[in-house]
Amino acid sequence: MSGFQVSAQEKDPAAFAQAIGELYAGRSNAAGTVTLAAGAASTVVTAPNCAPQCSVLLFPKTANAAAGAAGTFVSTVGIGSFTVSHANNAQTDRTFFYVAIG
Repeated sequence: MSGFQVSAQEKDPAAFAQAIGELYAGRSNAAGTVTLAAGAASTVVTAPNCAPQCSVLLFPKTANAAAGAAGTFVSTVGIGSFTVSHANNAQTDRTFFYVAIG
């Protein structure tokens, strides 16, 4: 949520109100960007809010990402990370937006 976090030990109602307001405004820390590794067939993405039951959705951000999107998919979802399988080539600008829901 734009860098704002509320811990489980938080006692201040204003902190909870701010967190709820951030979520209501559409901001969360469940989204980000990933640039696929060049010269590799997969890329591991660190996503602190990710868990095995999450659905991870990818959306191309660059032209080369869009061109290779058909062969790009989330192959593994784990605690704190997910893996994207993709074509092994030298392109360094295959960037995707992602969101991890669940």
